[in-house]
Amino acid sequence: MITFDAPALERETERLQETMSAPGFWEDRARARDVGRRLERTRDLLSRYRALSGDLDDGLVLFQLATEAEDEEELARLEERLTEVERGIGEFRIEICLSGPYDRGGCYLSINAGAGGTDSQDWAAMLLRMYGRFCERAGYKATLLEASPGEEAGIRSATLEVKGRYAYGYLKHEKGVHRLVRMSPFDAAHRRHTSFTAVTVIPVLEEEVDLEIDPKDLRIDTYRSTGPGGQGVNTTDSAVRITHLPTGLVVSCQNERSQRQNKESAMKVLRARLADLLREQEAEKLDELKGELREIEWGSQIRSYVLHPYQLVKDHRTGHETGNVDAVLDGEISSFLEACLEGPERKA
Repeated sequence: MITFDAPALERETERLQETMSAPGFWEDRARARDVGRRLERTRDLLSRYRALSGDLDDGLVLFQLATEAEDEEELARLEERLTEVERGIGEFRIEICLSGPYDRGGCYLSINAGAGGTDSQDWAAMLLRMYGRFCERAGYKATLLEASPGEEAGIRSATLEVKGRYAYGYLKHEKGVHRLVRMSPFDAAHRRHTSFTAVTVIPVLEEEVDLEIDPKDLRIDTYRSTGPGGQGVNTTDSAVRITHLPTGLVVSCQNERSQRQNKESAMKVLRARLADLLREQEAEKLDELKGELREIEWGSQIRSYVLHPYQLVKDHRTGHETGNVDAVLDGEISSFLEACLEGPERKA
């Protein structure tokens, strides 16, 4: 259940405004950015709430007048207008949940084939297409930064940079293991196979974080791009792979035309992944202090996609499911994302 307390948000907006006007506020630049982002969000939510409330009130009054006048033409127009308002309210309800510090920005979404051999690599390619189609439907710009082809089919790994309003907020719950059950097209006996692919989602850092990377900790390799590209992309060693030796993190980029551009893009991804790793380490420390134990295993899938012996996609965290597997694989995953945002209480 999502609730919206407008008076409380108005009080929070006033408090943030007072904080920003206090002497010495701008001396702490990191805190100033954080407060500024929070104030921008509260103002935006209040503005949208007031606009939607006004549209709904006006529409209902006009609808009542048109009903009393038995004006069928006006009723039809107002019904369409109220349907648009209802859609806007639905989108607003979801955005209320997107309150994280990075939720409003873009993200890097990476896919890595796991257990299952060629089937897993083909499954990774299917997921890459699914997220690409979702981004098209959502109006996001998805750029393929790198893709490593599989030995026989599919891909071993790929990374998308997704830009758009609330891209990270919507997609962050896709992080985890995705399981596919189907009759394998790569098995001569056409037996049923189970494949696993891991998805990671990290926010794009819009501002430079206070994170120093020692050049001595980096191994930079160049190689020829294996993906499609324009003139010169596949004929020179323009692709770049950077390994952060202390952590073992590896990032690649082969989308740009020049080695320098690919190196800059790869460094952006590496910086974001290192920041994400630091956040996870801090969270683990907090959990240890609380006496909590967390276990992350490769086989602990968050969602299953079953194509045989029946058709079903089920999210194991919320219980949300659908039998329309083809639509899901074609990018219609909004209902799963919204179920995660609204919480486990919305179980099917």
